[in-house]
Amino acid sequence: MSERTIERLAKAIGYPDKIPDGVVSFAFRVDGTEIVADEKSGRLVLSCSLSDNESERPTLAAWAAGRMLREDAVLAYGDGTVFLWQDAQVDADARALLRLFETFADSCDWWRARIAGLRGEGTSSIESTVIRP
Repeated sequence: MSERTIERLAKAIGYPDKIPDGVVSFAFRVDGTEIVADEKSGRLVLSCSLSDNESERPTLAAWAAGRMLREDAVLAYGDGTVFLWQDAQVDADARALLRLFETFADSCDWWRARIAGLRGEGTSSIESTVIRP
């Protein structure tokens, strides 16, 4: 059986845990964040749950337009949760998979820091700068 995209992604990022053979969905745990990788319809989709707090949705939505100018990750809402997602072709090479994961993890970190700021969990004014269109 040939290696699935998620297995190739794990190798590309140097993920230390074993990935089950033939897996089409896997939750990577990196620096306190869970990034889910799903392989479907010829695409590898990364996603990260950000918030299920209804009162945060309008602020997050307002920030999303500015972030679309800077990154490929997309803020979305479904099943009561705001989440971030980004995808790539399943036949992407190791370098492209590594870059996808790194940039997506950076996006997750940015959003998580903004949410922490909204909740009063503290970020500096420089770290909380938001780009608006």
